Amino acid sequence: MEAIINTESEDNIEVPILENDNHQFIKSNTLASSYEHLMQDCIIPVFAKDNESTISHIEFIQTVNEVVEHVFKGETINKPAVRVSHTIKGRIPEAMGKPAKDLEEREKTIYYERMAFLIEIPSIRNIISDNTLCLTIGGVRAYNQENLYNRKAEEHFKVFIGFQNKVCTNLCVSTDGFAAEIKARTLQELADQIYLLLTSYSIDNHTRDMMSLLNYSINENQFAQLVGRLRMFQLMPPDLKKNIFQPGLSDSQVNSVVKDYFFDKYFMKNENGMIDLWRLFNLFTGANKASYIDTFLDRGVNAYNFNLHLRNSLEGAEESWFLS
Repeated sequence: MEAIINTESEDNIEVPILENDNHQFIKSNTLASSYEHLMQDCIIPVFAKDNESTISHIEFIQTVNEVVEHVFKGETINKPAVRVSHTIKGRIPEAMGKPAKDLEEREKTIYYERMAFLIEIPSIRNIISDNTLCLTIGGVRAYNQENLYNRKAEEHFKVFIGFQNKVCTNLCVSTDGFAAEIKARTLQELADQIYLLLTSYSIDNHTRDMMSLLNYSINENQFAQLVGRLRMFQLMPPDLKKNIFQPGLSDSQVNSVVKDYFFDKYFMKNENGMIDLWRLFNLFTGANKASYIDTFLDRGVNAYNFNLHLRNSLEGAEESWFLS
């Protein structure tokens, strides 16, 4: 079945300006934006050799929103929350040679190289360890992944469906709920692939795997070894990394995990140093909010798979170099 989209009207969606920390699903180098700002104040990049328009951030958000309304008809669907980064500034021809300080607003042009958004469905929710998780759909667009100096070609998008932990705004995204590279030339092609992702995702399977993390814990010594080996991995020669699960967090994000192990009010260790994998997973996804937009979802999925890898190791289903 194809998802039916309307490409003619964009008036039925409004993205508010977001100032509340509850909407900061990603923080690093990003600003809250609104639908009106993207539509009224931002130009749309084109492919230089044929002057064909790219699929704009506005059209991407609108397309996902319409597919979500189609798939989850009857559910409560919140307005998209949008964050942007890497501002690209310019000016109109009449302002050629004019000092920047003297530019009038009408003489400035702007667009954002990278954009992330999410749409929350609060009527579909689960509870894990007293944490409310709401079903969430969203996407990432990064123009730096396009060759804008060439002719129009397939454009690249990332789309996910998963849960947002309302305690901390952390996103919980599984491999099955993530399309890392959607390629599309038209909005209909984009909508069809989004529809396929949303309808093939299993809420029950994802929830079951997340709940299973509550059943496995590591002690302080194991956590210290895990942290040490996460640091070692960054500097190991490539041939030694081949058969080891590859973690996605940077050194600074590992530092954040260690700090929150001691101080995070929701997911810190217990009094004897033990921490279950659900809390550890949330320390990872919390640290991931410091990632740039274009790596944010990939690292979030990696954090999920890494904690499942640790779970499998603790139950004896596979070996983990990080805990051996």
